[in-house]
Amino acid sequence: MNRQIHIKQQIFRIVFVIAILLFVASCKSAKSIVASGKASDKLSAKQVIKQHQKSDADFKTLQGKVKIEITQNQKEQGSTFNLRIEKDKVIWLSAKLGLARMMITPEKVRFYNKLDNEYFDGDYKLLSDFVGVDLDFNKVQNILLGQAIFDLKGEPHTVSVNENSYALQPKDQNALLELFYLINPSHFKMDSLQLFQQLKKRILQVDYKSYQEVKKQILPKDIRIIAVEDSEEVAITMEFKSITLNEDIRFPFNIPTGYKEIVIK
Repeated sequence: MNRQIHIKQQIFRIVFVIAILLFVASCKSAKSIVASGKASDKLSAKQVIKQHQKSDADFKTLQGKVKIEITQNQKEQGSTFNLRIEKDKVIWLSAKLGLARMMITPEKVRFYNKLDNEYFDGDYKLLSDFVGVDLDFNKVQNILLGQAIFDLKGEPHTVSVNENSYALQPKDQNALLELFYLINPSHFKMDSLQLFQQLKKRILQVDYKSYQEVKKQILPKDIRIIAVEDSEEVAITMEFKSITLNEDIRFPFNIPTGYKEIVIK
């Protein structure tokens, strides 16, 4: 296999696993959220931003399972993963039988794959280059919680009503990167995150299909991600199950000896 093509495939694998990590949801006793609110054109951008920031989920730890289906190059595959999170510190994901495992912290992105005997141990540059956004741990965590990835108070925004969502966007859009948030009027979490880079032919769209309440915290339930770069497209759907909050959890991670390092140049 051509080395460049192989590296490209590994990038998509890593991005796929990261995408799995980006979302948190249900538990057995979780209650589905009925979005009955109606968006009002009387709310200002500052008011929408304030309510959105209030909606940020508050928990110490999370663990559970997530069923993932991924479609790439007209091929579909799915599996169930174990997910563990310590808020602001660690996001950990493990496939069945530990065949693949990922752990990200504010400092590092680490991943190994027993099927290919390969591993990645590096910073966020790989992910940032792929999606065209300067990512860090906080941005990843905000996405998984249904929160805006940039500081909404850092610059002025405009708001309008779009199909019963609050369409929030920077007042001065960057010519190289267009950013849109659709905010739900019932609980003020995101309905959708949309990033467009026309010159580089990149699109990242995250649609939050539904939410639910877990121990009084409103969290995403069903997610769909579409990532496009040139003619490459990956579509991911997720169903979250058996999530529990604030229990003692561990994050075992040890790259097996003899594995080949994935180097992205």
